[in-house]
Amino acid sequence: MNEVPQPVVGWIGTGVMGRSMCGHLLRAGYPLRVYSRTAGKAAELITAGAVWCASPAEVANGADVVCSMVGFPSDVRTVYLGSHGALERMTSGATLIDFTTSEPSLAVELAELARERGVEAIDAPVSGGDVGARNATLSIMLGGSESACSYWQKLFETLGKTIVHQGPPGSGQHTKMVNQTLIATNMIGVCEALLYAQRAGLDLERVMQSVGSGAAGSWSLSNLGPRIIANQFDPGFFVEHFVKDMGIVLQEARRMQLSLPGLALAQQLYVALQAQGGSRLGTHALQLALARLSGIDWIGRVPSRQ
Repeated sequence: MNEVPQPVVGWIGTGVMGRSMCGHLLRAGYPLRVYSRTAGKAAELITAGAVWCASPAEVANGADVVCSMVGFPSDVRTVYLGSHGALERMTSGATLIDFTTSEPSLAVELAELARERGVEAIDAPVSGGDVGARNATLSIMLGGSESACSYWQKLFETLGKTIVHQGPPGSGQHTKMVNQTLIATNMIGVCEALLYAQRAGLDLERVMQSVGSGAAGSWSLSNLGPRIIANQFDPGFFVEHFVKDMGIVLQEARRMQLSLPGLALAQQLYVALQAQGGSRLGTHALQLALARLSGIDWIGRVPSRQ
């Protein structure tokens, strides 16, 4: 018997995370059509067999599913609804999956517009950063019809490890807002704790051995703590995108008449980091802004005591 061919995947956005996610799909045998604002970011994927497209609309031609991983809600709106947007070229029966962390209200709007064309829409924001994208261990939070989410389960399992259907359109984005709220204040604790340890003259790597696996442990401490100690602030997730996410949470919180003072503080500290030129650094670069508040030049790793 002939094997059933893999669905054709259209992909928009090949940045820090999108590039790794596309690589997993290619290795799993999915035919892949890609578009990115910066063509050079897709060069490795094209070499590996992906087809380059000149616009989001061209990506949608012949695709069974169109996926996106872009930066901001305005980018999501542009790639699907703007001039040469993907939605106008999607055929009835196709599916739209947006992996971007975006506004819940935009996810609902996209789902309604997609339905008018006979297209299913799933909001599927992810958590896990560049490490999770590279290792295909992302947590994927799904909003959309249960049938559509189930249909694309194999694709989701190619990209992530924890896949949970949260409810109707917008539910995935709301869940990601919960995720970002948890991360924001935890990151303050990670950075302040390492500042304290350095000022106290402790060996930071030995400190990590003691606190990393106990009640104080967290994903951020285990995965980003070593980067902070090594003075490596390259982005797994851009500061400017995190500020965007926190802004969405606070906007939603105001709508729900919900006070989130801890998150508001975290956002202000990250805005300070932006003002200091840190927009394109990783979220763990908050260490630099907090160090400046105490007049500290962060040096990270110090020689181990003998």
